[in-house]
Amino acid sequence: MSEGVEVKTGTNPAQDNLAQEFVQFAVAGGVLRFGEFKTKAGRLSPYFFNAGLFDDGAKLGKLAQFYAQRLLASGIDFDMIFGPAYKGIPLGAALAVELARLGHNVPFAYNRKEAKDHGEGGTLVGAPLQGRVLIVDDVMSAGTAVRESIALIQRAGATAHAVVIALDRQEKATEDGHDVAHSAVQYVQHTLGLQVCAIAKLNDLLHYLQHHSVPGLADAFDQVNTYRASYGVDGP
Repeated sequence: MSEGVEVKTGTNPAQDNLAQEFVQFAVAGGVLRFGEFKTKAGRLSPYFFNAGLFDDGAKLGKLAQFYAQRLLASGIDFDMIFGPAYKGIPLGAALAVELARLGHNVPFAYNRKEAKDHGEGGTLVGAPLQGRVLIVDDVMSAGTAVRESIALIQRAGATAHAVVIALDRQEKATEDGHDVAHSAVQYVQHTLGLQVCAIAKLNDLLHYLQHHSVPGLADAFDQVNTYRASYGVDGP
């Protein structure tokens, strides 16, 4: 088993800047878009984060740097990386490469949506799932994908230990079609018991929009802030 990655927690004055740099990077790349978008919960959101638009080597490499910086500063320790199908696969692979470049070489695995009935077979690809597993994804909307990953990891005899995401929408989750007081991230933290860290949060996006003049986005701050007033959650 890998010895894992373990970093001492400490105050890092660059952390707030990291979130702002990430938001700027996502806006400039068209990954963070503004307008009117329907969410899984049926809400009309004034912004949309589409990690699939980190669609070339330079963007994906830069994204992996953001993931690695936030993760290594978080104090979260883990033994291997798991990328849930589908978006988590390239994200997890890119993060594994970046961590290795920084001197933290850890195993990586991912899953298929459908089991393969030839070759090696099964739904898991890559390193055997073992030890403390870090799940990598883009955003967390309802926590459904995380629960599925946890079940898969536990069946393999490993421990789902933590999740790293690109953006925390800090938004009320829904259960049975109704809004609840907690976000998906809070649910994963407090109910499922996993540590979660995000490169940036909705608060960071609002700070960026408030302090930067972005062409064509003059009303974006007011629209996102109004949306947060309706669907935002209290606390981190």
